[in-house]
Amino acid sequence: MKQLIDVASGRVKADIVIKNANVADVFNGVFVRGDVAVCGDKIAGVGRYSGVTEIDGTDKYVMPSFYDAHMHFESVMIRPSEYLKAAVARGVTAFNADPHEIANVCGEAGIKFMIDDVKGIPADVRFMMPSCVPATPEDCSGCVLDARAVKDIADKYGLFGLGEMMNYPGVIGADADVMQKLGVRDIIDGHAPSLSGNALNAYLCGNILTDHECESVEEVLEKISKGMYVLIREGSQTKNLKTTVKAVNKTNLRRFLFCTDDRNVEDLFEIGTVNNAVRLAVECGLDPVSAITIASLNAFEAYGIKKHGAIASGYSADLLLCSDNIAQKLDKVFYHGKVVAENGVPLFKTQPASANALYGSVHIKPVTERDFEFEFKKGMPIMRVFPNTVVTETVAAQSRENLNLMCCIERHHASGMIGHCYVDGFNLKNGAIAQTVGHDAHNITVLGDNPRDMLLAVNGLSSDGGLVLVKDGRLIGRLPLEIAGLMTDATAETALKIRGELFKALSEMDYNKNIEPFMLLSFMTLIVIPDAKLNHKGLFGVSKWNYLYKG
Repeated sequence: MKQLIDVASGRVKADIVIKNANVADVFNGVFVRGDVAVCGDKIAGVGRYSGVTEIDGTDKYVMPSFYDAHMHFESVMIRPSEYLKAAVARGVTAFNADPHEIANVCGEAGIKFMIDDVKGIPADVRFMMPSCVPATPEDCSGCVLDARAVKDIADKYGLFGLGEMMNYPGVIGADADVMQKLGVRDIIDGHAPSLSGNALNAYLCGNILTDHECESVEEVLEKISKGMYVLIREGSQTKNLKTTVKAVNKTNLRRFLFCTDDRNVEDLFEIGTVNNAVRLAVECGLDPVSAITIASLNAFEAYGIKKHGAIASGYSADLLLCSDNIAQKLDKVFYHGKVVAENGVPLFKTQPASANALYGSVHIKPVTERDFEFEFKKGMPIMRVFPNTVVTETVAAQSRENLNLMCCIERHHASGMIGHCYVDGFNLKNGAIAQTVGHDAHNITVLGDNPRDMLLAVNGLSSDGGLVLVKDGRLIGRLPLEIAGLMTDATAETALKIRGELFKALSEMDYNKNIEPFMLLSFMTLIVIPDAKLNHKGLFGVSKWNYLYKG
């Protein structure tokens, strides 16, 4: 403290000074001109300073580095250490990571792998304890974590909070096991799509802090009025920002955070994560410092983390030096006072954890073409999908034309259970897509327009799982996901190359080009997001919480 005070007062030179920069003042909502003095891992002050190392900040911008308030490493389909190399270099040095995808497949072993894989990386990764493994009692995952297991694992690894409480019917109905889980941690993330009125009131009595599922301004404002923090989400399929940012005003600004939730590797490299949200928010009319405040200070304050998220005396020296005021041109990324990335390139090395024990996670009974036949009846309920959202609609089928068949195959215990439904809006023709990524139970999901290609796609997954694309009776693309059937053990660059080849092959097929097919397909089995979803038992109606049909 004495050393920091000596530097702040000007009696002693700072370790690093960024001279004459435009500094984001997230408390007053403006940029101010000044020098930023860094002493060790702290900011000594903003003013006029000299330093052992001086960096010219003329015409540059200094802002706090960003916080992704809710995300899943698994959704990027690369291991966490590979993801962090790219994300930190793009300005994000803090993450709330919920490993519930891998926990649904591998339980504690999967959670431990995620923790081990990020060790030594210059970023604050706060792991949340998965609260819903499986997401609901209707799901069949590879592992079940009851309240006792949740507490034991959270305590054993010192996990930061309780991950998104997806089982909102369990909260509202005061289910005994859910009630015990809600007592494991004070910090609890929410997942409450479309909840309002008394149902939302009941949910919030579970001491739930946040929600990232808002689809409208009205939903945002109600949840804020009831005391929630709203995470403005901009994922690869769930693109909610342009709608929900309209709810931000000067009065409620401090109740918003940014998150990506589920991001694909292409978006990670091409447009970034939270810095992309900052850019989009400004394009939608938000001023730059307000967008930066949502991206930094708000998240730290919401989660009770002091002295982070601002360029101010005594705050952690986690900051960005940029050539623009919305963090699209990052010159340097500082973490705890040290430069960890320059010009989009990470300057640190990683020590990946072994994932061998998580290989070979796919266990199914043999399937035949007959498993991918399902009688069509006019008027039967089917699932309709849309661009830029994972919310679906239940409609009555009028014709078999342009519909795809989707199947969900239980893949953890080789039970042989398969759910079937027809899907409108995907419009895939002359082929099939199969994958072992299917939130949150991560059973096999396959969609196609003929049994032959669907069978070929499922058989192409092998025991390790992955993504498979089939066209006209020929397997034309595969990305192995050896780690729990969710993530590749290859580098991010290799994954990017293989996925690029998959999308090139996909582009030559006939399907709805306004969707991200692999990401959307992964959510079509998640029965806690409205309205029609498919699990291994059948087509489920979320709003009424019952099966529209089984089989």
